[in-house]
Amino acid sequence: MNSHVTAALSAASVGIGLRSPHHAGFLATRPAVGFVEVHSENFFAAGGPKPAFLAEVRRDYPVSFHGVGLSLGGTDPLDRHHLAQLKALVDRFEPVLVSEHACWSSAGGVHLNDLLPLPYTEAALGHLAGRVRQVQDTLGRRILVENVSACMAFASADLTEWEFLAALADRADCDLLLDVNNVYVSSVNLGFDPWQYIEALPVARVREIHLAGYTTLPAAEGGTVLVDTHSAPVADVVLDLYARTRARFGAVPLLLEWDADLPPLADLVAEAERAVAWPAVTAAGQRCAG
Repeated sequence: MNSHVTAALSAASVGIGLRSPHHAGFLATRPAVGFVEVHSENFFAAGGPKPAFLAEVRRDYPVSFHGVGLSLGGTDPLDRHHLAQLKALVDRFEPVLVSEHACWSSAGGVHLNDLLPLPYTEAALGHLAGRVRQVQDTLGRRILVENVSACMAFASADLTEWEFLAALADRADCDLLLDVNNVYVSSVNLGFDPWQYIEALPVARVREIHLAGYTTLPAAEGGTVLVDTHSAPVADVVLDLYARTRARFGAVPLLLEWDADLPPLADLVAEAERAVAWPAVTAAGQRCAG
């Protein structure tokens, strides 16, 4: 579409997840963000106000499509209708990035409205890689696959999660969307070192980073569990981890997600700017200036 932005997404771009309560305000104020990300499924309709809104945004901003419904790791056949709708959307709006999740979210034709972690086995890896390749062949482009958060893990695993994702990028020839908040949430819930996870990912494959807020809830067996609710400011400890991540991977487009208990649009933009301004850290993990 000739009216679309044609420039490539800058590696230093900072964007926000754009949700429907902010649509009108976004068009009215045109905030200074590097790109916006929308959930693909919300714009599958061929006509009506949502595609019209997206076309208006796309004239002035690079747009990233972030899917939540393909159930890439599920055992049901990939939903051909869903995939056809995604292809039509991608062909129409030419997003700078297209992403999905390393998870399953449906079984037996029933959608669970959640992004559930996979068993990190060789069998699951081969299954997921094949389905990612199928999606990429359909879309005619490489996609990004995002890590999800977890509060429990499968008893049997051939690989760590970070080994699984690195192998997926190689076998499927896909890229990775690294959600730093998800890494931290899972590390607390499951008891691993979040930096070991991030340090093991291939630098050349990480093409976008997500940040979000989590919520601490009581666990059924006592204690607490962290839940990736996208309903709060990014925790300082996650920003510390992001600063180390930024030092390792260099300039990678950063996206702030906020999906529940939405703040005013200006506060959302300010939260994204706060993440970028967060100080770098030393190798030992201590904050430092600059």
